[in-house]
Amino acid sequence: MKKSLIALVAVSALFLTGCAAAAEEPTSQPSASEETTDVMPTSVGDIVAVASDNADFSTLVAAITAANLGATLQGTGPFTVFAPTNEAFAALPAGVLDALLLPENVDVLTQILTYHVVSGAVLAADVVDGNVTTVEGQDLVLSTTGGVAVNSVPVATADVMASNGVIHVIGTVLLPPGLDVSTLL
Repeated sequence: MKKSLIALVAVSALFLTGCAAAAEEPTSQPSASEETTDVMPTSVGDIVAVASDNADFSTLVAAITAANLGATLQGTGPFTVFAPTNEAFAALPAGVLDALLLPENVDVLTQILTYHVVSGAVLAADVVDGNVTTVEGQDLVLSTTGGVAVNSVPVATADVMASNGVIHVIGTVLLPPGLDVSTLL
């Protein structure tokens, strides 16, 4: 429980520092030849409310709740969430999702979820190729060749707006380097 509280405090601190980073100018502009992905209508709710209103994110919302990250992701932000769909969670090896949702694995679940979050609101048009540090502390690799991708996973739907950031929908659960979820089984 102490580790969860420390992780939550660290996540909150990184989110707050993201406010200043979001005000910075992007280092380069996307090229005119880049493909754009579907854009969903702007929502007035926070990240958790937007995810809760979409049936494709019910597993993500359950995971956020199990990891006690709801209050953080309802905070002022801004932040960017690469949000895996229910199908993405279902594609994890058999038994892993159930194991992740157990109270004794909250630290691993928190590590995975915070690996999907970046401080600041980054729209698809502002993404530049390169590494970006997650709230979890390790880097994601962003690319724009053929559309926006994170760790070579294409963004299926970009720029789902929330009052405290933006969601980019992905079809894979991203696992932090060095994390072996098979050890949970």
